[in-house]
Amino acid sequence: MIEFNYETKFELTDEEGISQWITGTISEENCKEGEINYIFCDDEYLHKLNVEFLDHDTLTDIISFDYSVGSELHGDIYISIERVQDNAKDYNTDFFTELNRVIIHGILHYCGYKDKTDEDAKTMRAKEDYYLSKI
Repeated sequence: MIEFNYETKFELTDEEGISQWITGTISEENCKEGEINYIFCDDEYLHKLNVEFLDHDTLTDIISFDYSVGSELHGDIYISIERVQDNAKDYNTDFFTELNRVIIHGILHYCGYKDKTDEDAKTMRAKEDYYLSKI
């Protein structure tokens, strides 16, 4: 089950459609959908988590806590709406494209994709682009 939670004034306009898109992605990646929580927040909220749990004193657009068991995906995905807005400007794209990229990025991590090396980052970006074309 996919749940959307809000710690900021932002709210998705089509939770059902986004949820179906995520479910389709999970299925296409040969994984099973467990309990996945999206928490939309601001920079301050996500920065506190980054410092407390990851010992990183930086701003970020997404932090995911993966509780998956085998191919059954479970976890909490925190997304800073402020970072997504800034990234959209920096990458010269619209807000919702960037938001959807970040939404699916977290799921792809749960499916086993990494992005620490240049090669892994290229693979991740290609997967993001592929699934963005399906929304």
